[in-house]
Amino acid sequence: MTIHSTAVVDPLAEVHPSVTLEPYAVIDGPVTIGADTVIGSHTVISGHTTIGRGNTIGSFASIGAPPQDIHYRGEPTELIIGDSNYIREYVSIHRGTVAGNGKTVIGNENMIMAYSHIAHDCRLGNHVIMANVATLAGHVVIGNHVNLGGLVAIHQFCRVGDYTYVGGMSGISLDVPPFVILSGTRNRMRITGVNKIGLRRNGFDKETIAKLDQAFKIIFRSPDLLTKDALEKTLAEVRDCPEVVGLVKFFRESKRGVVKRIEEERE
Repeated sequence: MTIHSTAVVDPLAEVHPSVTLEPYAVIDGPVTIGADTVIGSHTVISGHTTIGRGNTIGSFASIGAPPQDIHYRGEPTELIIGDSNYIREYVSIHRGTVAGNGKTVIGNENMIMAYSHIAHDCRLGNHVIMANVATLAGHVVIGNHVNLGGLVAIHQFCRVGDYTYVGGMSGISLDVPPFVILSGTRNRMRITGVNKIGLRRNGFDKETIAKLDQAFKIIFRSPDLLTKDALEKTLAEVRDCPEVVGLVKFFRESKRGVVKRIEEERE
């Protein structure tokens, strides 16, 4: 274990012998830190926080602080972070609340860039990129291989589907379906198409991308169809594609409503 002489480690903490703690890092409370993790200088990790293997956490981050929820009364809620995440300087990630099943959960191999914020009870999948100052309100669910641009702000209880790209400075107040590109402010959100470049980079074949494109045209470019009818038509016309089935399922499971129409920006 490499612990700088100025670092502070609570006796309740369980820190693997291979962990590096840089100057003035503070480990406060029943924190568990897995092998080969590096904690940057002046970072504070607190509460019932579990951090997996091979993570790198930059300087001045605040990890596992109490939730910013007026109903929180000091309950022993949790923050769970997986393996091989890269969390940059000044990031804040809060633990959960009782109302949110008590857990904030971060998956594996994510990059969370400087000044980003992940609020209580959020759930991130794997291979997520949050660019600088991206912000998640409470109870937000982010899928796998999602890319959030800088200064993106997502309203509480929203979901963002797998392999979606959200452009910088977007304000999100509805669920964002998987496999698409979206940008715009809260009242001018617009979906511009299937995230073909991202899908190709992640190994999707041409046939699957073509079927997703076909489904996209039915769901998003059929203003004469109600959403439920467009979804039924999609399943009827685009067969044998698990990704299309997942897209339809995402719509049907939405509680907030899904960004659907393509809207051109108006002056």
